[in-house]
Amino acid sequence: MPTNTDPQILNEQGKQAFQSGQLDAAVDSFRAAAEAYASAQDDLNAAESRNNLSVALLQSDKPQEALEAALGTDDIFAKAADLKRQGMALGNQAAALEALKRFDEALAAYEHSASVFAEAGEGDLRAMVLKSAAGIKLKKGKVGESVFKMIGSMEAKQNPSIFDRILRAVVRFVQR
Repeated sequence: MPTNTDPQILNEQGKQAFQSGQLDAAVDSFRAAAEAYASAQDDLNAAESRNNLSVALLQSDKPQEALEAALGTDDIFAKAADLKRQGMALGNQAAALEALKRFDEALAAYEHSASVFAEAGEGDLRAMVLKSAAGIKLKKGKVGESVFKMIGSMEAKQNPSIFDRILRAVVRFVQR
């Protein structure tokens, strides 16, 4: 358990632990940072730490806890008109729901996230969540819808790689 009480330091320790693969330490640091920010009534940074916690918990194969950590953070970011972090919070919730095999809810959260990213002008992040949504459609056997989602994700990417451009051309050709 972290001994420091400065939420900024705790958050940085969590990031360092996460990057070095020490997931338990990351979880502890992000949880302590979120609690410290909440005690200081710093809702935005508390929500950010809760989202970091959600990612670490999901990587630790604890999807229910990951979902609980991220729930409601999108509302905090929405109230602050922070569209990018709102979209990320929705994406974190969607990823946790997908890991819990709650595919319909995950798909709705991914699609909401994609619309928020579109509004924020975050094409690459939008493309990432659209790919995740397409993956769910594919798992559910909805190949046609999956192809359209994949095309949408490729169109949303701001700086497509050569691979993305080739894949887009192939998908368009197959679509005809």
